[in-house]
Amino acid sequence: MAQYLLELYAGRDDIAAVAAGAARTRRAAAELTGEGTPVRYLRSIFVPEDETHFLLCEAGSADAARETARRAGLGAVRVTDVVS
Repeated sequence: MAQYLLELYAGRDDIAAVAAGAARTRRAAAELTGEGTPVRYLRSIFVPEDETHFLLCEAGSADAARETARRAGLGAVRVTDVVS
């Protein structure tokens, strides 16, 4: 599986929203996996100074990563493939 970075806006002082978004992403990945589309949530990185929240996941396609973000209710998300 490839790795994908989900990038979204997060207010500088909104750590609760960041934690909630990560939890929803984890649940959405598990839900999709249970339905036969493997997605694995890896980690969350919050950069308060840039007001940016990154979520890293493994998925079979960018579309699966986008569906994870949609189900997690993340709103406007940029999805890019990454190599680590």
